Amino acid sequence: MTEGRDDRGVAQTGSNARKVFIKTYGCQMNVYDSQRMGDALGSDGYQPTETMEDADLILLNTCHIREKAAEKIYSELGRIRLLKAERANEGRELRVGVAGCVAQAEGHEIIARAPAVDLVIGPQTYHRLPQALAKVARGERVVDIDHAVEDKFDHLPASQAGQIRGRGVAAFLTVQEGCDKFCTFCVVPYTRGAEVSRPLAQILEEARRLVAAGVREITLLGQNVNAWESSDAQGRAIGLGGLVRQLAEIPNLLRLRYTTSHPRDMDDALIAAHRDLPALMPYLHLPVQSGSDRILKAMNRRHTAADYLRLLDRIRAARPDIALSGDFIVGFPGETDADFEDTLTLIREVGYASAFSFKYSPRPGTPGATMEGHVDEGVKDERLQHLQALLRDQQAAFARAQVGRRMPVLIEKHGRHPGQMIGRSPFLIPVVLPASAGAVGAVAEVRIESVRPNSLMAEGAEAMPEAMRLRA
Repeated sequence: MTEGRDDRGVAQTGSNARKVFIKTYGCQMNVYDSQRMGDALGSDGYQPTETMEDADLILLNTCHIREKAAEKIYSELGRIRLLKAERANEGRELRVGVAGCVAQAEGHEIIARAPAVDLVIGPQTYHRLPQALAKVARGERVVDIDHAVEDKFDHLPASQAGQIRGRGVAAFLTVQEGCDKFCTFCVVPYTRGAEVSRPLAQILEEARRLVAAGVREITLLGQNVNAWESSDAQGRAIGLGGLVRQLAEIPNLLRLRYTTSHPRDMDDALIAAHRDLPALMPYLHLPVQSGSDRILKAMNRRHTAADYLRLLDRIRAARPDIALSGDFIVGFPGETDADFEDTLTLIREVGYASAFSFKYSPRPGTPGATMEGHVDEGVKDERLQHLQALLRDQQAAFARAQVGRRMPVLIEKHGRHPGQMIGRSPFLIPVVLPASAGAVGAVAEVRIESVRPNSLMAEGAEAMPEAMRLRA
């Protein structure tokens, strides 16, 4: 998750330029959306700032997945209201907008409850942000949360090379939005809408633009990314497996990843792509949520634990070294001790390299919120601690297994200490390596020497003064 990140994507000069502060809550798709909103605002004369107090426009790009998400935003808006009042006393203007999934879910309620807000805009309409701000300048308070008839990606300005370079050598690229699965715990179909896939040509164009500006790794994003579908140049149907094959042909695009997937959409073509494409990294985030068939049915996942395990067998047969990541929800309504034990059994059988786990929290408007048998919070807490301890053990075991191996690492940035660089392993684990390994954007072949709590240490990476090693 990326709560509290601000966008850095707009490059503009000029002492009198208006400044925008974008605070991003939630998933990688929201990070991508914030970057594209920054692009649109850059074309409208705004430059980014990392400090809310310096901004002429504050945008909160919100997430509605977690419990009390809306109340958290209202609390933030309360603090912003004080800042806006201070500005008014100084004769200066501060405009405030709420974007994203809370904006979509709450709509006019935000305007009613938060007097500081000038603009509410949904995730399908943020390409209209400059036009909405023009209305705000005329004294209107704007709510634009209708699902756009037009394709927003056709109307967003292309990211400029300088903006792309400022974001680093690894980039996100949204290829699919929305979800048709209607899992009973999930609010996404109601806030992001039905599944929509971007056209193949549009994705390839954006990918080439990213690579031309120095990007070396692209992560394809979607609420249900492996449901992506389009047509190729010959008019033939193509799925995500075909898309990654075409992306892999772009010169200087070294690595590809994708997230988040649904087990039911993991088809033969995508599995074959993992087998055939060196650029497609051996890392797969494939949520299962529970190991209990009874709970999976109540969640409307439309697969069983055995279905999931058989799918993993096929994936591992194609790519034996693949690292698996997952999502787990504990305490879904009706979950018994036996159901929870089924989840632990599945985790032990799979062996995850990483995972995300949460207590169930009812989301208003979803079927799960009105189900009977809600689990006591104390029981949820106990189960979550037990499950997370198991997942931490598996993650640590996977990391230890990398010691002594040689692997390619994409160097992403300079480290905190002189002589350090930071990169990512093929399995998405941060790697600390020596500056002699190469420059940002290079792929260095390194030997893993040791493990830190959240990273791997490459050979030679600790060649720094003893005092610095103790602080690292």
